[in-house]
Amino acid sequence: MTATPTFRLHPDLTLGAAELTVSDLARSVAFYEQVLGMTVLERQGRTARLGTAARPLLTLTELPGASPAPRSTPGLYHFAALLPTRVDLARWVRHAAGTGLRIGQGDHLVSEAFYLNDPDGHGIEVYRDRPRSEWRWNLDQVQMASDPIDVAGLLAEPGADEPFQGLPDGTVMGHVHLRVTDLAATEAFYRGLLGFDVVARWPGALFVSVGGYHHHFGLNTWQSEGGRPAPENTARLLGVHVGLPSAADVDRLAEHLRAAGVPSTRTQGGLDVRDPSGNRLIFGASA
Repeated sequence: MTATPTFRLHPDLTLGAAELTVSDLARSVAFYEQVLGMTVLERQGRTARLGTAARPLLTLTELPGASPAPRSTPGLYHFAALLPTRVDLARWVRHAAGTGLRIGQGDHLVSEAFYLNDPDGHGIEVYRDRPRSEWRWNLDQVQMASDPIDVAGLLAEPGADEPFQGLPDGTVMGHVHLRVTDLAATEAFYRGLLGFDVVARWPGALFVSVGGYHHHFGLNTWQSEGGRPAPENTARLLGVHVGLPSAADVDRLAEHLRAAGVPSTRTQGGLDVRDPSGNRLIFGASA
């Protein structure tokens, strides 16, 4: 039996912006504005921050001519923008259908989700959660699936035919799904060290969360088991921001990592730590 972790992250943890490199900043900004409905919050030189008026969701840094990171490397599988309501999702789906882009979909029982890639191959999920009262649990494991969405029912939501006006301010980074190289080492880090709960296990994948959410991180080895880091000249994940309620929570995590002998670095953005696959997490105070 696996021991219960002695350290646990605060249950009010939130996810912040994902940091990505892209090959053509102007092209990427246009994509995220026009397809996702994001707003440019700041643009300086080869870097742009995008999101909603309420919060950043992405930081893009240009590496001119960068090729997509190989799928065999650890890094981003997809980031997931969580919309406030089902009708918000329906409006976005109507809008996205008009772009001609190829979009996948899945009813995960806890959520309804649509999938696409940006021009550099970065994976994107746009989704809405079902009410928590409708989630089904088997002890500590949440039931999830990949069933077809009732698209006709989605598009028939009252108000779904109103024009999409961009991502609503209530949009947040719902979860981030990462490619990792070793599932056992990944579980030891996210569960054993950081104290996330493993809420679902699929072949080659773990889903972890705090506070009873269906997952804050997906972690899979489907293409990346034993993989090497992506070359620096590729379009790749640079890091994921993770919000804790206070600076004291960040300090508590820093002391826990120090006592465990796990390297971390204090930066202007917060506390940097890398998982066993090299994926960078940046913990900061969200308040």
